[in-house]
Amino acid sequence: MSTAWASWRAGERSFILAPGVYDGLSAKVAGSIGFDAVYMTGYGVAASLGYPDVGLTTLSEMAAKVATVAEASGLPVIADADTGYGNVLNVQRTVRAYQRAGAAALHLEDQVFPKKCGFFEGKRVIPAAEHAQKIRAACDARDGTDLVIIARTDALAVTGWSDVEDRVHAYREAGADVVFVDGIKTRDDLDNYIARIVGAGVPALYNGALIPAAEAEDAGFAIQILAGASFVPAFAAIYDALIQVHASGELHRPAVPAADSQVTPRQSITDILGLPEIYETERRYQEADSPV
Repeated sequence: MSTAWASWRAGERSFILAPGVYDGLSAKVAGSIGFDAVYMTGYGVAASLGYPDVGLTTLSEMAAKVATVAEASGLPVIADADTGYGNVLNVQRTVRAYQRAGAAALHLEDQVFPKKCGFFEGKRVIPAAEHAQKIRAACDARDGTDLVIIARTDALAVTGWSDVEDRVHAYREAGADVVFVDGIKTRDDLDNYIARIVGAGVPALYNGALIPAAEAEDAGFAIQILAGASFVPAFAAIYDALIQVHASGELHRPAVPAADSQVTPRQSITDILGLPEIYETERRYQEADSPV
């Protein structure tokens, strides 16, 4: 567990910046760079399975991805748990499955199932009292208190700020460690979030890049996630590369990086995946098995 995350869990509440990852490779890269935590994005996981983020991924698929990301990154994982995949009983099963898989935190949203990505149109929310019960059930289901329960509300685009404030306080009373208002699209939205929720002393998570991490920390946020940090540029690079192959029938190798680049093509992927360590382990055991 990273020092910053351990301090955060101990009550010091140092700011956490978590880039979005969605598979083993993106998690490996994040872990090699030195982040304090990663965010397993539901949008990215759904995309990796070939779906839009509209509630088509299942608990088993998501929990399996938590395990992959946790092992590959070696970092605390803040995981998207969608709506908990059902009622309070389903929520409790979800919490146990995510905790077994290695999640350090998870967020549960108050959308009607099947849900939609927080930035998509057509969202609907369940009654606040119903989601508060789901948050209470989640807190009761965790093994010990190390798992951070984050209560997400998607009510902003549906019912507005007054309802958001009521929901946030209800979810905190139900036991949520952190709250998460999703769908922050404009600077005005963000300013309201800071003034109405963060300014009221509520530990809050910000999902977005309207402000850099230093400014989010100064504003009082506990956590900032950048959900699209890896899969958006990955999609763009894959699409461009395959368009070139389709057009020319040739595979154009990546350009040699600039002198100040932190990685080199080809070699860096195997290094990050741990190939040198695998070779070293093979040599060590081959030497041990060699006849005297």
